[in-house]
Order: sequence, then C-alpha cells, then structure tokens
Amino acid sequence: MENLFTAYFGVEPQSCEPLSGSGSNRRYFRLSAEGRSCMGVIGTDARENNAFIKLAEHFRSKGINVPQVYAVSEDGMTYIQEDLGSRMLSDDVAAALKEGGYFPESPVVELLCRTMSKLPTIQFKGAEGLDFSVCYPQPAFDHRMVMFDLNYFKYCFLKPSGLEFDETRLQDEFESLAQDLLEDSGNTFLYRDFNARNVMIKDGEPYFIDFQGGRRGPIYYDVASFVWQARFRYPQWLKEKMIESYLEALKEYTDVDRRRFDDRLRLSVLFRTLQVLGAYGFRGLVEQKAQFVVSIAPALANLKELIAEPFDAYPYLMDVLGGLTRLPRFAEDVAHEGTLEVKVYSFSYKKGIPQDMSGNGGGYVFDCRAIHNPGRYEPYKKLTGRDEPVIRFLEDDGEITEFLNHIYAIVDSHVERYIRRGFSNLMMSFGCTGGQHRSVYSAEHVAHHIADKYPHVRVRLIHREQNIDETL
Repeated sequence: MENLFTAYFGVEPQSCEPLSGSGSNRRYFRLSAEGRSCMGVIGTDARENNAFIKLAEHFRSKGINVPQVYAVSEDGMTYIQEDLGSRMLSDDVAAALKEGGYFPESPVVELLCRTMSKLPTIQFKGAEGLDFSVCYPQPAFDHRMVMFDLNYFKYCFLKPSGLEFDETRLQDEFESLAQDLLEDSGNTFLYRDFNARNVMIKDGEPYFIDFQGGRRGPIYYDVASFVWQARFRYPQWLKEKMIESYLEALKEYTDVDRRRFDDRLRLSVLFRTLQVLGAYGFRGLVEQKAQFVVSIAPALANLKELIAEPFDAYPYLMDVLGGLTRLPRFAEDVAHEGTLEVKVYSFSYKKGIPQDMSGNGGGYVFDCRAIHNPGRYEPYKKLTGRDEPVIRFLEDDGEITEFLNHIYAIVDSHVERYIRRGFSNLMMSFGCTGGQHRSVYSAEHVAHHIADKYPHVRVRLIHREQNIDETL
C-alpha cells in the first residue's frame, strides 16, 4: 500500500492511519505526505476489489460522484483511492438525532433528500454500457440471490430466536415472495448497500462508496434500504419527503405509475427488513459487533409497523413475523426502543463476569470482595443480600455504605451522559466470591437508586446466581 502511494505521488507516505471498518473484513487506511492524502484499502477477495475498481471507473465516466481509484497492486488485493474526507452522512444524521430529532428546516433533511435525488442517476445512467459481468459475487439480483438472503434471515435470526415454525410452509412462501420481487428486474443498477453510512459529504455534495456488492436489479430495493434504515428511524413525513425527491428525479429516466411504485416499494421494504435482520443476527449476536446489535430493536419496530397492514399473499410468513415481534426477548426491546436501558448484575467471580449481549463490551464491573463478607458466618450462609439479616450485617459494618457512595457518583454521571447522547444500553456488574451477599446487596441498591432518580430510564436488575431477572 505504501509502495502504491510512493509510485503514484512520487513521495513516501509520512503517516498511515488505520481507520475503523464497518460490517466487512476489509481494512481501510489514510495515507498522507506533504499535503497529499489518499485512502488505502486491503480487501479479502480480489474479485470483490475488482468489482469496486471497475464500477468506480465506469461511474466516474458517467459523471457520478464516486472516488477515483489511483493505483492497484499486482495481485489485486490492495488499492489506493481518492480521499473524500471523514464526513459521513450517517454522522450528520446521528448528530441531528442527538440534538433533538428531525426538523423540516434542518440541513440534514436537505442532504438526505439531495442524496435520494442522485439515486436514479446511479440506477439508470450507471447501468448504461456497464459490463455487469464485473459485479461481485454475480452479475444480477436473481432468484438464487433472493433465496440466499431469505435463508440468511431464517438461519441467522429466526432460528436463533427460538420461535417454532413450520419450515416447509415458510419456504413455500419464501418462493412466492422471491417470484414477486423479481417481476420488475429491468436493466438498472442495484446498489444493494445504499445507506447513509455509504455516503460521504465533500464540499457539501454527496459522494458514494462501498458499491462493490452492486449488480443488475430492481430499483425499489435501494429506496427501501435508504429510507427504512433501521438505525435512524426516520419519521413518516421525512420518509415521504425523501421518496418524493427520488420520484421527481426518476421522471428523467422513466414514467412512474405511483400506485404500482408504492406496492413494489412496500414489498421491497419487507424483503430488505428480513435481509438486514439476518445480517444483524450474524454480525451482531454471533460476531458481537455493537453497531449491529443496537439496530435489532429498531429493525423489529420497523417490521412490526410494516406488517400491521398484512401482506395477504404470504399469510404464514405474516404469522411467523408477528410471533417474532411478540417474543419476550424482543418485544420489550421494541416497546422501549429509543429508551436508555441500564442492566445491573450481581455475579460470582468463580463463574465469570456476565456477558454483555448488547455488544457494547460490558460497561462497569465493580469488585465487592474487599467488603466484610457475611457469607463467612453460619447464620448468613443460606441467605442473600436481599434478606434483612444480611442487610443489617452489611449496613452496621458500614464498609458497603462507603463503597456505594463512591459508585453512586460515577453511575449518576454516566447515566446522565448516556441520556444526553441518546445511547440505549448501559451495563454494570457487581461481583463477589459467591455472588450471593455483597454483590446482591450492591446491585439491589444501585438499581433502585437509578430507578428512583431517573424514572424515564428502564432498569433491569439481574441476580445471575439466583436466576432473578426483574424490571424496576
């Protein structure tokens, strides 16, 4: 990568800064020297890299805002491209959310609509003269690819959810859904990952990245992908405004039957929602990538809202999806989506620190073992930190009171900052030798402290070794 920089710019790079990736295993770097910079990319598949390189070259020839590829390694595994800066549209949207939400006069609304107005050019003009054989992993969005995505949802999200279902009946309706989705597969380019994370803002204009998974396919999927992006939960008026911006630009390329467009778009929203749930199940629950875990609840909320008006052509699928949104492990998350949830655990160090299923890494872990242990004395051995004799022992001794006073200050500051920043998950765990006395007392008092002081925060108290899980 450094050699590519030197060969192209004529100077050796003075810095090579690794950048955070997203869902893929591709690695990104920013290389710079003497006022010149570029992005370096190390891929895992030469064919995928080639798809990006060829598509970028073609799109630039059509006047579409994509980065220029400067140089490619001989093995095709590494390349350098134009540095578009660090401002992603998704960052602007997230900032707007933290500042109080979406407003018609907000600059981010104009950016979202302008981005949508560029999409028809990518889909139609981008397809003109394009050799679709360069697309990865295959040239077209066909029946097999639809079934791959539907089965991705089935195996990576639906089955792990624990919901029982008739796989044969579900597969029959998947087949019908696939046929319906492919009715309007014209000679247009399907971006596939068209979302706010893949739009850079340079000089006030949208630029497009990560289109290497694109192929020939219907236009509706990209609209569904962008407008119904689970993480941002756009309000209905903004969804409609973005769609209108798209349709106005679409008129330059084709006539629009609005009723049919709305029906086809709604079908694509259903399919896209199932596809992303499959991705969230694998990337989030299996690989424990936090940005995917936190999107599960809003994606399910989208699904619940969508199937409130059922798709009559797929009655069994509607039953299954309805059951999925009502599962206790998901139903509460959907109902409280957008609310900060604080999980407070007690545990035994002998059995390990509790795992954080939100994907955020586990938060605070407090060690209670320095506190005088009532479990050493026979009268308390069969009791827990919820029982009055143990409570009296700990409070009369006084060590635990001083311990918790320090923790309350930390907790209050952290909860208030999480609320201001719009975060949805915080976890704190209290451990002792057996997870029975000191840790239980501490978790009880901290959980009730948070619930009393912050009534809009959802507090879950979990005494792991006693199999107690309750919401305060």
